[in-house]
Amino acid sequence: MYTVVTGGAGFIGSNVIKELNDRGIDKIIVVDNLGSSDKWKNLVGKRFSDLIHKSDLFQWLVDGVEHVSHIIHLGACSNTVETDAQYLLENNYRYSRKLATIAHSRNIRFLYASSAATYGNGQYGFSDDHELLGTFKPLNMYGYSKHLFDLWVQKEGLLDRFIGLKYFNVFGPNEWHKGRMASALIKMTSQAVEKGKITLFSSHNDAYADGEQKRDFVYVKDVARITCDLLFSDITGIYNVGRGEASSWNRLAQAVFQALSLPKCIEYVPMPEDLQGKYQYFTQAEVKKIQGALGQKFSPTSLEEAVDDYVNSHLLAERVW
Repeated sequence: MYTVVTGGAGFIGSNVIKELNDRGIDKIIVVDNLGSSDKWKNLVGKRFSDLIHKSDLFQWLVDGVEHVSHIIHLGACSNTVETDAQYLLENNYRYSRKLATIAHSRNIRFLYASSAATYGNGQYGFSDDHELLGTFKPLNMYGYSKHLFDLWVQKEGLLDRFIGLKYFNVFGPNEWHKGRMASALIKMTSQAVEKGKITLFSSHNDAYADGEQKRDFVYVKDVARITCDLLFSDITGIYNVGRGEASSWNRLAQAVFQALSLPKCIEYVPMPEDLQGKYQYFTQAEVKKIQGALGQKFSPTSLEEAVDDYVNSHLLAERVW
């Protein structure tokens, strides 16, 4: 039986395929839109059965859906500053809804990527309790498109059939192609190496000093492992996937300097106008639910250890994982 991975050439997708391969699974159908980009490089060294364009997936399923046991739906437009609402609705909501409907009708195990962006500014907390789903207010259209699908899954009564993962601030190997949407680690490392300093956004919120804006940073290798642990279980519902700890940008920058054995030097610059008013100043996953589901399997890498591995084993080595 095949495992379908949408967004398989992407950041999290290629790491999930690596994890699947490490578990001896290679009957994988990779679904993506490579275009003229170099994203294909994320698939070098991976084992899979076929690579098809996202627009061809539904026809492929018509012909071979009886041979599919699992669908890992990670494909989406992940640009948090994308302003084309119709494009986001088609890619992140309607495409997901159509794929989920097929999975449900064929009793295929369906795991999909939601996002911490659905929580908005955090005024309603970061709980993955299903009863609170309708209370969240995303700050951007990307977050809203993900939120709409969460709500659709709930409305259709599929929370006890599917598994949705609210990924927090994921960083790690194979994100180089994401440009501005890649984690800040890539830019931080090059700045530290080339200029001996790291620039961070100054704060536009009186409650946070410059660089003390906090996010729940989680390593993609942990995310891939947790995703597969949940996929091959009987667990259902929506779960946060983060470290459960909010860390400041200052701490993240310090971890980069530490990994490079360089003295700390941080400079603060104004936040771009298109981010002001849409910026999450604090995120921290509530992880009791996923801890209860996975037990000791839930063991995220410490921030400093993860940064050291990413910087020295991948960024400096220019190594695809």
